[in-house]
Amino acid sequence: MSAMRQGLSTGLRMRQELKVNPRLYQAMDLLYMPLLDLQAHLKQELVSNPFLDLVEQDDDEIKEEEQEEQDEDEVDWEEILLNGFDAGGRRAEYEEREYFQPTAASTRDLWDHLQDQLSLLKVTPRQLLIGEEIIGNIDREGFVTCPIGHVYEAVNNFLTDPNNPLADLADDEDDPADLSPVTIDECEEMLGVIQGFDPSGVGARDLRETLLLQMVDRDERDSLAFRIVRDHFDELVNHRWSELSKEHGITPQEVQAAADEVSKLDPKPGLKYSDSSDSYVIPDLVVEKVDGQYYVFHNDTTLPRLKLSRSYREVAQDRKQFTGENKTFISKKLNSAQWMIQAIEQRRQTMLKVMGFIVDRQREFFEKGVEHLKPLTLREVAEHIDMHESTVSRVTNDKYVQTPRGVFPLKFFFSSGLSTDYGEDVSARGVREQIKKLVAEEDTKSPLTDQAIVDLLKAEGVQIARRTVAKYRDQLGILSARMRKRV
Repeated sequence: MSAMRQGLSTGLRMRQELKVNPRLYQAMDLLYMPLLDLQAHLKQELVSNPFLDLVEQDDDEIKEEEQEEQDEDEVDWEEILLNGFDAGGRRAEYEEREYFQPTAASTRDLWDHLQDQLSLLKVTPRQLLIGEEIIGNIDREGFVTCPIGHVYEAVNNFLTDPNNPLADLADDEDDPADLSPVTIDECEEMLGVIQGFDPSGVGARDLRETLLLQMVDRDERDSLAFRIVRDHFDELVNHRWSELSKEHGITPQEVQAAADEVSKLDPKPGLKYSDSSDSYVIPDLVVEKVDGQYYVFHNDTTLPRLKLSRSYREVAQDRKQFTGENKTFISKKLNSAQWMIQAIEQRRQTMLKVMGFIVDRQREFFEKGVEHLKPLTLREVAEHIDMHESTVSRVTNDKYVQTPRGVFPLKFFFSSGLSTDYGEDVSARGVREQIKKLVAEEDTKSPLTDQAIVDLLKAEGVQIARRTVAKYRDQLGILSARMRKRV
């Protein structure tokens, strides 16, 4: 067996690597940003980059300035290597424009609302402890999320802890705190107190209980609706009107009228105190119809318009006064400013191209409505505008467009398709809208079954399976035909 050779050796090897320019990542981020985020980003760039300035002149002045700049001798900015110089008073002007991200004011939620009501009650420290434990286990919809036994165990574990804050009150001569274990009855009693809080129905353990609490609050204990919810909740949920009518010796119509009263109650009472801060949408694009033609415009009037700062460029051209770190800083900032201006313009043009193709493809939607949406995919748009599919995805994500038919997210116009007898595909979103319209116009005493909807759509040339109709109906929140039937 030959001895193993040891030592160092050199050699050449070729391999391919894909390295992404950091500016490419920044460009993708700019594409992804909605209008408000981009506005904040550009304001921050104005603060940090002295070579960027705002365009504030009239259009004519802008054009004149651009023409003057074209007539000037071109400067090879790549050779001007500068870095971090004192800009004098000009820098202070940018600092005055410093942008601060607005933050929403804090709002009081359901738990704050319940704690406020608990604090107004005259209760003992142990009752307060039980009440706080119960409130802590109420979800945002207003339901208690744990058995009362868990509250009982948690409170007693707290009371037996020698380091709990109530231990100091146990020796109070005037009003000593009771540290003896709580009972299940005490927990149930405190739950009953909280169930009397606003909003009506809060603190229930299930849907049936919250409906009963709301009817008690409305003084409807003797009503037929209350008795049905209390004694025959399963039959009510499953719309078994005949069984309920026989049980109570009344007509099915009376049962259904009682069920209609129950439907007016709030199944999730806590949501009225959930975070309801207003969310505003500013469309990035606008589609307008002018003389029978649709045109796409950018809605960027509030977006800072950027240009290269003339005074800073004049300073940067004096190469002799900058050396070392100054050169590096100015070169970096100047290149960044030029790239930012180009990237913003590229973003604008890309968005206009994408929306222009959408308008051409979905013209029937703009003319006739949602039922006439055509199927459209990101790949189709990408191939048409000669860009990558991921770029189109970023352009359309979280972007909105204002149209004669309302404000829509750009993703609204993308949908899969179903085949038709006349050779053209129809959008799945349009089919859902047709199903919604058919159900809205049906005879409530003889509602359309899924198969009946299939037959009606096939009569219009749409090829669709019954299970697909059922899926779309569920997505629309439409009950089955049996559940929709009125007697």
